[in-house]
Amino acid sequence: MKVSVPRGNENIIRGRAFVLGQPIQHSLSPLLHQAAYSFLDVPIDYARWETAESDIAHRFGTVPAQLNIRGYSVTMPLKKAVFNYVDRVGDFAQAIGAINTVYWREEKGQPISYGHNTDVAGILNALDWAGAQRSSQVPRAILGGGNTAASALAALRVLGSRQVDMYVRNQVKAQSLIPIADSLDIKLDVFPLEYFPCLASQYATVISTLPAGAADSWVPQLTNVLEGDLLDVSYDPWPSALALQWNELGGSVVSGKDMLLYQAIDQIKLFIGGTPSQKLPHELEMMNAMCDSISIPPRDRLRTWAIDPEASISSL
Repeated sequence: MKVSVPRGNENIIRGRAFVLGQPIQHSLSPLLHQAAYSFLDVPIDYARWETAESDIAHRFGTVPAQLNIRGYSVTMPLKKAVFNYVDRVGDFAQAIGAINTVYWREEKGQPISYGHNTDVAGILNALDWAGAQRSSQVPRAILGGGNTAASALAALRVLGSRQVDMYVRNQVKAQSLIPIADSLDIKLDVFPLEYFPCLASQYATVISTLPAGAADSWVPQLTNVLEGDLLDVSYDPWPSALALQWNELGGSVVSGKDMLLYQAIDQIKLFIGGTPSQKLPHELEMMNAMCDSISIPPRDRLRTWAIDPEASISSL
């Protein structure tokens, strides 16, 4: 069933949207977005656009107006770099220090670009789908210290964490996350990644933000029985070696595809002129069309978390 665009968006003409990053060939975002726009009968075409940091100025020059661009999904390695090119950054993305979504609004006849972060809501909803609970007493850890790790920190703060352990390949690089943790009122302890296998069983929730294959060399060292949830944000290849071993040892695994699904829903709403907290007609059916497009199980309920650009962590 196709539905009408919500009131206020009826005048949208055929537009375009892109996922930007490098490398980008593996991205499943085009499948998710096109499934949603087709279901909604919204005239937006979405595609991959290989983009290095040196290309960003061109993507934010005259191109958006020329191509009638409604939005960009921003992935690695651009989530910090785009701060220098958007006109305005929502409070939420500003607090986290990472932008994964750029969208345009017209003000006084001029297109204005906005930066937002939908990764946090994506992580929260993926963990919620897996049954994670809000609690300050649950031990939680993050693998990796890049931009997505900042979103993972914010998500764990919303779930109640006041202390998080982080395991990284480069401890010097990870120091940039300490001010973010401080601003979130989280005590962040950073350890070398090779320490994690022998300590993994103590965590109820682990979020791996490592690139594809980065865990493969030490996965065989995971040998203890596991009872916690693992969200592995990398989904190509899937299942990852880490996900396979985690599941084999008794833990629960959440795919990065689930995170991708939920963060994309918020992007889609922004790209068609709405806000993440606004409900779309037949939204669950749209979500399941998106699930089908990337071969993940259908949902039986709407997501729990929707974060608008001007939200604050403390309000969630």
